[in-house]
Amino acid sequence: MRTKEETIAALKQLDSADSLSHPAGLPKAAVLVPLFMKDGQLRTSGGEVCFPGGKKDPGDEDDVGTALREAKEEIGLPAGQVEVVCRLFPLVSKNGLLVTPVVGFIDEPFSPSPNPAEVSSVFSVPLEFFTSGKGHRALNAASWMHSFHFADPHSGETFHIWGLTAMIAIMVAAFACRKKPEFEIGFDIHDPVPFFQWNLQRQMSKL
Repeated sequence: MRTKEETIAALKQLDSADSLSHPAGLPKAAVLVPLFMKDGQLRTSGGEVCFPGGKKDPGDEDDVGTALREAKEEIGLPAGQVEVVCRLFPLVSKNGLLVTPVVGFIDEPFSPSPNPAEVSSVFSVPLEFFTSGKGHRALNAASWMHSFHFADPHSGETFHIWGLTAMIAIMVAAFACRKKPEFEIGFDIHDPVPFFQWNLQRQMSKL
């Protein structure tokens, strides 16, 4: 298992702030991918079946500002408790938003305070779950659409994680763990920029 320091170092090498040419004209959004260590295990946390996030507000300075503001509004996570590590490659949502994943570490214990108007529950998943074939199904491998069913041992609930959320989780897990998933993902974890530039252009062509 990688340490927090090793994980941060691996992710910082993939910061995409200037590595891709971002298309102009698309409304921007950002999500926060909160990572933390629990019982020696690297985990990620999300509300419902998506990471906390949303559209950029005029008052947001950048993608990081958007992600931190939304995390505070949705799950009560103060910005001061987040050690921002990097911004990863943007993806286009089905609604035509350019979504940038912002990865940050939070310290345990964190007790979420979900906004009932937006979030029904908050749960965490071991990050390596998204590199394992267990619970995974490819909805459309050619379009990089994946689906996971995660049984939360604490609540007993089973969560369906798919679409953009699954794509982001796979991306973060592969880069943070420096481990190729047991299923086809399409990108080289050591040289991912060409794939994500192509994927961005492909998604744009469908709008």
